[in-house]
Formats: sequence, C-alpha cells, structure tokens
Amino acid sequence: MELKYTPEQEAFRQEVRAWMKANVPKEPLQDFDTEEGFKQHRAWEAKLNEGGWGMVTWPRELGGRGCNLIEWLIFEEEYWGAGAPLRVNQNGIFLLGPTLMEYGTEEQKKRFLPRMASCADMWAQAWSEPGAGSDMAAIRTKAVRQGDHYVINGQKTWSTRARWADWAFGIFRTDPDSERHHGLSYILLPLNLPGITIRPIRQLNGLAGFAEIFFDDVKVPVENLLGTEGGGWNVAMATAGFERGLMLRSPARYQETARRLVQLYLANREEADRDPSIREAVLKAWMDAEAYTLSTYRTASKLVNGAKIGPESSTNKIFWSELDIQMHDTAMRILGPRAELLPEAPDAGDVGTWLDGFLFSQAGTIYAGSNEIQRNIIAERMLGMPR
Repeated sequence: MELKYTPEQEAFRQEVRAWMKANVPKEPLQDFDTEEGFKQHRAWEAKLNEGGWGMVTWPRELGGRGCNLIEWLIFEEEYWGAGAPLRVNQNGIFLLGPTLMEYGTEEQKKRFLPRMASCADMWAQAWSEPGAGSDMAAIRTKAVRQGDHYVINGQKTWSTRARWADWAFGIFRTDPDSERHHGLSYILLPLNLPGITIRPIRQLNGLAGFAEIFFDDVKVPVENLLGTEGGGWNVAMATAGFERGLMLRSPARYQETARRLVQLYLANREEADRDPSIREAVLKAWMDAEAYTLSTYRTASKLVNGAKIGPESSTNKIFWSELDIQMHDTAMRILGPRAELLPEAPDAGDVGTWLDGFLFSQAGTIYAGSNEIQRNIIAERMLGMPR
C-alpha cells in the first residue's frame, strides 16, 4: 500500500472537485422519504450520471467510469466534502450492482446496470420477513415455478425505499420442502406487478422510509432469477458482504461527520468544556474516523491487487455502525437541551440535522445484519470458536 497519491490520482481528485463545485445543489434537498424529496434526489442522481459519476467503479459500457477502488475512495472524499446529497438508490448501486457484476448474466448486466447508475430504475431491498429479520434463513415467502414464471405468495417487511422504488431484489423459497438456507432463490421483480401491495412503515421521525410488501399470486419471469435456482443463499451472502464491507458506508461519510462534530464543538466550546469527557469524545471520534479511513485504504489496496474480502467485512460493519452512534451521541451532548430542537425551530441556532442523524444512527447496529450476528460470524469464521 502506497501512502501517497499518484499524479494521476491527484488529477482525478481535481476533476471530481471541480464538477462537484459546479453542480452540487446550493440548497439541501428535501428528505428522500418524502414524495417531493424523492423526486429531487432522483433528479440529482440523473444529473450525477450525466456527468459520468453515477457509479464510478463500473465499466464504461455498463454505465460507469472504469475507476478502481482507490479512485472510488477519492471520489467519495470529494463527494462528501462538497456536501452532496445522500445516494437515494444506494440499495441498487452499492448492494445489487456489485452482486449483478458477480452473478448476473451478460444480458442481465446490460439490462439493469446502466439504468441503475442513472436512477432510471430505483431499487428496494426485499429480504426481511415478519419471522425472518436477522435470521434471514427463516424466510418463508414462496416462489413456485410454473412454466416460464415464478408465482410468489407471502410478505416482506422493512423494505428500504419500497414505497417509491420501481424494482426490488429479494430471496424466496423456491423449494417448498426445503429448510433454512437451502432451496432459496434470488429474484428481481418490478414493484408494479399485479398482486403486489405496498404499505408504508413510519420511522421515528414520522416519515416512511420503509414498507411492507405483500405478494398475492405475483407472476415473475424466470429470466429475472439471479444465479441458480436454489442457490440464492450464496448470492444473498455476496450482497450482505457488499452491504457490510466497503461500498455502502465509505469512510468519507464519517470523516465529514467528524469534521462537522469538531466545528460544533469549537462553536460551543465554553459550554462543552464544562464536561471534560466531551472533548475526549470529540478527539476519539475524529481519530476513529481517520483510523477507519486508513483501514479501508489498506483493504482497497489488497482488493485492487486481487485479494477478496471475507468475513472481516463483519468487523467493518460493527466499527462504522458504532462510530456513527458515538459521533451523534457526542453531538447531542454538546448541544444539550437544544439537541431535541428541529432545525426550523425559532431557537434552533446551529442544531442543523444532528437530531435526524442521531435517530438514524440507532438503526445502524441492526440493519445490514445486526451487530450480534456479526460478532457470531467473527467468533466462528475468523476466530474458529465453536457455536
């Protein structure tokens, strides 16, 4: 691993910086869990793609820019440093996209990836069920093959972005006599098919970022199967690895939050220093964000040189999810009683979006596989401990 950038990488950084400076919206977009905010974010994703930045690591013929992971990290640093909007199609570009690269047919790649990069197709994740959350192998929703179609019956829940999305990816039980992780298949399906009902689920902040999906004799073409019939578990584990690994939560996101936290501390230092532990927490947050960055660069360097990421993605997920909670909790302590104010409140001052971030950070130890599950994976697969 080389700890300095090449001239080509520095030039790439300047190119990204110039485009972001010219194109990032001057005013924050509305929350993408509202109808208007969703439209705004979708328009931003389209504009990003027009500039060639929709998904920089994908091949050019599939809607990308052909960058390697080091260039992706540079892009992310400039993206977050410019204050650009959250990626509304993250389920597609960061989770399904890499999975399609690994398991999709050439036809499926050409069909789905370019439209995903431009957000012409917006994707939802349809994995969890009422009886199968962190224990995903307990899935019961069935997809029974009838000729050249699967007929799906059952229910998914906690489907991120499902309220507004065009498509969903999920795993379904195609062998009715199977149990646990056997007999599951990974299927891609449009959300406007007859027999699909979507019911929004409201979050802590009152908005509906999740939804339930009900399937009543929904017919999906067999060509939408990703991987092999009955082999869905392995495909899903690949997606989970991408979710817990590098792409979904780049270190630049936490570096930017740490920078904002330092600014918040300095602006409120007189009050914050009455509790010396707050200053220590700010310093720790900044150092942890830098440590996460260096660790990610090391992992990216190994992957660029042909290595693969394995169960160590679980350590990654635990680290960034707990770091997110730590940083937002520290911000709440700095703001004191004002922390509970919404940005538009008369006396809000510099509260910004810290409250929203604090509420969302609480989910980080649950989604992408709960941290308890990740610790089991570390114990069994990395440390070789017995069940």
